[in-house]
Amino acid sequence: MWGINRHFLSPSFKIKKEIKNVSPCIPSIEYLLWCGKKIFNHNTSYMKAALFTKYQAPITIEKVPDPDLLIDGVIIEVKATGICRSDWHGWMGHDSDVQLPHVPGHELAGEVVAVGKTVRNWQKGDRVTLPFCCGCGYCPQCASGQQQVCDNYFQPGFTAWGSFAEYVHIRYADVNCVRMKESMSYEETAILGCRFVTAYRGIVAQGKLQPGQWLAVHGCGGVGLSAIMIGHAIGARVIAVDLEEEKLAFAKSLGANVVLNAQAVDDIPSAIKEITKGGVAVSIDALGSQTTCINSVLSLQKRGKHIQIGLMTGPHATPPIPMGPVISNELEIIGSHGMQGHQYPAMLDLILAKQIPLKKMIGKELDLTAGAAALMEMDAFKNTGVMVINQF
Repeated sequence: MWGINRHFLSPSFKIKKEIKNVSPCIPSIEYLLWCGKKIFNHNTSYMKAALFTKYQAPITIEKVPDPDLLIDGVIIEVKATGICRSDWHGWMGHDSDVQLPHVPGHELAGEVVAVGKTVRNWQKGDRVTLPFCCGCGYCPQCASGQQQVCDNYFQPGFTAWGSFAEYVHIRYADVNCVRMKESMSYEETAILGCRFVTAYRGIVAQGKLQPGQWLAVHGCGGVGLSAIMIGHAIGARVIAVDLEEEKLAFAKSLGANVVLNAQAVDDIPSAIKEITKGGVAVSIDALGSQTTCINSVLSLQKRGKHIQIGLMTGPHATPPIPMGPVISNELEIIGSHGMQGHQYPAMLDLILAKQIPLKKMIGKELDLTAGAAALMEMDAFKNTGVMVINQF
């Protein structure tokens, strides 16, 4: 790929100029560098990637230049990459970080094949993964250990080209890359990078869920299923809510104690409060809609915590939060956005110690062409479990 981070021109041009507030109608830096390489460099090597040139336009498999290597980065040969609804939001044009043309993909695992000059912790051949939201390592947020809300964040698949490709460039490698566990596959590791880490941090760090407490999960997609497995592993009692019986049955197989079909139950919050005798300690909106958000808040016990993980876009961006109960019951409304790389060891230890069945969560393994097609259909919510691309 050509100048993988759109904020900087390729080192081969010997220019580093920061670009701010780039309009979507202006060709991206990647595109300009691609044109330059095609004209001036006939020795450029190429890779396969899933590319879209317009929002909501077909994603096609193209031959594009291999990524350039910046001094603080690594290039990873992608062995597996998850297909996440956040990628769908980027393709739809809901995320201002995405500049055209673009390659999606932000949940990945693979092998390091090139290392930047200032990188100290990684070498060729290392098996690595990373959280989707990467910190720079030097801003005030990173200095306090909160890389997931970095002021200069780097996100493959959003601020730069992503992992729906044979290779991907990752900046700030020393701060964000995580060594894979030998006993875990590339597919299992890749699906941790967005949905699982966000659910883990939401439950453990933000929600502070304890064994024996009640957890409600609204929406049984990738984030919701991850939350169910984590809650079960911690020793909490889990209620899963969805619209489809197949997904609820799957949620139960992953550890949900109670399942509720929102099409059959008229008042989800009342049903949850009746089951729990007063409400749940932690409730997660894992979908991102006005209905699931409000139901989550109203499902809480006094002084309970609502964790917003599902992205709120379009008509759902500003839900009418029921502030009366928030005030009178001293409820907490908390966001959760990814997780720091340095918090991975505790999460991986939990996965291995409790034998969390990550492989069971994988619904389909696809090649790049089928994966690109599946991404464009994610708003239909057809699939149970998560999809992974592992054939490039």
